[in-house]
Formats: sequence, structure tokens, C-alpha cells
Amino acid sequence: MTPPHASQIPVVVLAGFLGSGKTTLLNHLLRNRAGNRVGVIVNDFGSIEIDALTVSGQVGSTVSLGNGCMCCAVDASELDTYLETLTRPSARLDVIVIEASGLAEPQELVRMLLASDNPNIRYGGLVEVVDAAEFGATRERHPEIDRHLTVADLIVLNKTDRVSDEELLRVREAVARAGGRGAVISAAYGRIDPEMLLDPVLRPDDDDLDRQLSFEDLLPEADRTHDTHLHAAYESVSFTTGVPLSPRRFMAFLDSRPEGLYRIKGFADFGAGDRNNRYALHAVGRFLRFVPQPWGRGEERRTQLVLIGSGVDAEALHKELENCQDHGRVAPEELVPGQDVTEELERSMWGVLRYVRQPDDDEARPPAPDGDEA
Repeated sequence: MTPPHASQIPVVVLAGFLGSGKTTLLNHLLRNRAGNRVGVIVNDFGSIEIDALTVSGQVGSTVSLGNGCMCCAVDASELDTYLETLTRPSARLDVIVIEASGLAEPQELVRMLLASDNPNIRYGGLVEVVDAAEFGATRERHPEIDRHLTVADLIVLNKTDRVSDEELLRVREAVARAGGRGAVISAAYGRIDPEMLLDPVLRPDDDDLDRQLSFEDLLPEADRTHDTHLHAAYESVSFTTGVPLSPRRFMAFLDSRPEGLYRIKGFADFGAGDRNNRYALHAVGRFLRFVPQPWGRGEERRTQLVLIGSGVDAEALHKELENCQDHGRVAPEELVPGQDVTEELERSMWGVLRYVRQPDDDEARPPAPDGDEA
């Protein structure tokens, strides 16, 4: 298998039963992309109502929206083919969103992504959209929704403007009882902050002048849905330090990360654990991947992370990350009898290297929904 590209494109699966508001959420994302180039794959041959598509005409195989976005209509057997098209360097995409059919099994799309040999993609999470006003009725018609919620990385309770606070609380409690660990946020008209789905850190801006005029740029300011209240739906924690991280303590933090912590992205410096490389980190839900990248000559060595979640304690997260810093001291409990500090560093890096994907190595993948390996 070809080694993964240093800047792999995240592929997000957008799922939800018919009428939950998936397409409305996708429209909102396309209108509020903050300069990101979005690729869209529609796994449905029914009614396609993406606003931007009406500008460019009907969906064929691959449609350029003229705004930095692209769209395909595919069935499952064609997925790899279109991912190959959308990940070509000429497309210059920042994220790919697969809008699953309202009757699709989203975990099957996730399995396909995790099993893909395309070296230019990485799993970007499963987003399940739920109609809060019709949750009870949907659950009666489609009891499998509990299984979908269990494997979701982010759950969007949509149409909350149509329910009372008491009913919304009941729906949230029902979702929690479904057993999933995904972050849960509320929304009306699919308006979530796009930062939940787009990479939040270290975006290059040196090629902005080369980007196409976006659909978002053409909208009147009054039509842009930059609602400030969207930011209240989640917490974002930025962490930067010039002190290397202890591999063992950082992995312990990642293994015990709280429910509701949806995404982690950035770069980790493990100091003497690997002096040649920094480690790009991508975590979404239970999925975790490290990609070693050589340090540039003269590059400042530091850790830069952004963590995004809902219902998490931002101050506590920051304190836990501070405790992961390695100031050159190894706690006695971190050493086994007869082991020196150098051996401890090598041993502690094993936990990190387990999540560096190697050819035919599935260790960086989350468990499959049925408990077997994906």
C-alpha cells in the first residue's frame, strides 16, 4: 500500500433517516465553508436539493460547483472510484462529505472508508442527524436508529425549534441511553458550526489568492448564516507548548478522553521519544491515527492541538494536557525494575506507534459496530 500523504483529506459520513435534515445541514456547510473546498458524494438517487447544485445543474457523475466544491451521485460500488477522483491534487479539496441515503446503513459506509486503500483519505467521523420533533415516531418505524446512534461520532439533534425544552431533554436522555459515546449538539435548520466538520487548526493561507470565488462569497451578508449562538453548542480548547509530551502520559489521556470530546487535531512533539519526527494527530470519536512527519530544518519544535467537543470541561482538559508535558523527569511508577530512562522512552513510544498505520495494519481503526474488527 502506498504510504499515506502527509495531509490526508478527511471523509465525513453524514447520515440520518429521511426528513431528519441532512441536506439542510449540508447546504449550511456549503454556505459557510470559511474558504474550505468541499467535495460532496451523494449516496442517493432520489431528490437532491442541495442549493448550490441548482446553480450548476443536475448531478451527473462528478459536478464542479464553480465555488470550490464538487459533487458526485454514486452507489456503494462506485465509492472508491469517486474518492479517487476527488482526492486528485488538481481538486485541491479540504474535506469530503458523503451524504448517505436516508435508508442506508452508515456503519457500512464507515467500514468501506476504513478498508479503503486510498492513501490520500482518512476517516473524518460519522455524523448522525436526528429529527428531535419526530424522534419517537422515527424510533418506532426504524428501531435500528439505536444502532446508528451507538456508532456515531457526532449526533446532531436537529429541528429543536419545534420541541419544548422538556421534550428536548427527554430526547437527549433517550439518545444517551442508546449507549453511544458520540458528542451531542442541538441545532435548528441544520445550523451547526462548520468548524465541527472542518479542520480547525494550521490551515495554510498562502494560496488564498489562487482559490476560486466561492458560493459563500456571492451571498449577500444578510443571507450568510454566521449565527454567533452556534458557538455555544460546543467547546474548543487550543493547547500549544514547547515542552515535549510524555508518550505514555499522552496516550493515557487519549485512552481516557471524556464522552463528548468529538475531535482532536494537531501535532505532537515527543522529544527524545522520536527526535526526527513530529506526529500529526487525527482523532474523531473512537478513531485515532498518528502520522509521523519529519521536522523541517530550523522548525520550532512544539506541540499544537485543538480539541472540540460538547459538554466537556475545557479547563480540566487543558490541565490534563499540561500534565502530559515531559520536563525531563520520569516518574518512578513509569519505570519497571531494572529499566533505565532511555528504555522507558522507547517502550512508551510503542503506544503511539500502534496508531501509525502500516501496510495491512488495522490497529488504528475503531472497533466495528458488532464488536468485531472493522
